[in-house]
Amino acid sequence: MVADLDLKPPRAARIGFAVLIVLLHLALLYGLMRALAPDLTVRTVDRALSVFTVTVTTPDPPAKPPAEPEPRPDEGAAGAEGRKAEPRAAMAPKAAIPIAKAPAPPVAAQGTQDSSGAQQTGAGTGAGGEGVGTGSGRGGAGRGGMPAKGVEKIAGDINSAKDYPRKTREQRIGRSVTVMLAVGTDGRVTDCRVTEPSPDAAADAITCRLASERFRFRPATDTSGNPVAGKYAWRQRWFY
Repeated sequence: MVADLDLKPPRAARIGFAVLIVLLHLALLYGLMRALAPDLTVRTVDRALSVFTVTVTTPDPPAKPPAEPEPRPDEGAAGAEGRKAEPRAAMAPKAAIPIAKAPAPPVAAQGTQDSSGAQQTGAGTGAGGEGVGTGSGRGGAGRGGMPAKGVEKIAGDINSAKDYPRKTREQRIGRSVTVMLAVGTDGRVTDCRVTEPSPDAAADAITCRLASERFRFRPATDTSGNPVAGKYAWRQRWFY
């Protein structure tokens, strides 16, 4: 009995033989291309090799720093002297002159209380009376003329609401009346007349009557100090 023999070459030998045949064909094909079209072969080889080309870039050398300028001969020297400053004349503001205000009269109350009403200081110095001697413009044998010192009020007030009628109160509140008083040498009122009336004529008449009864004056005097007749203006105001 004859045994079957395996005469096939090994697998590795077969693969190597096939590779060898392929290489021989490629070498034959390359030789034909070089002979028939040498330029095409060179371009093909260069293109194939360009795939593996690596470009190496060399960095530029660092730039040199700029040279420092040389110092000038006058650098660091003091500058020219500046112009001397001259102070400007200044004027102080004018000081405000305080103006003294007269104290307000007491506030009047509602009703008939004794402290209600309002008083007002007189508004004028006394006027001279008529002279009876020479120098006065009128006949006579004595010395006449204007007083050297005016009338001065020294006592008396009108400050009670009871002095005026209640029925005309709203008519005169906030208003005033001015009267002119004639003052004798004894300091008493000898006559009264209304110079600036208020809307309440009855209150104006009462003011004249009360001023004549209550007011006392230091009479006017002439240049020798003798008392003479004079006049005095008084304004009466009514407040709430």
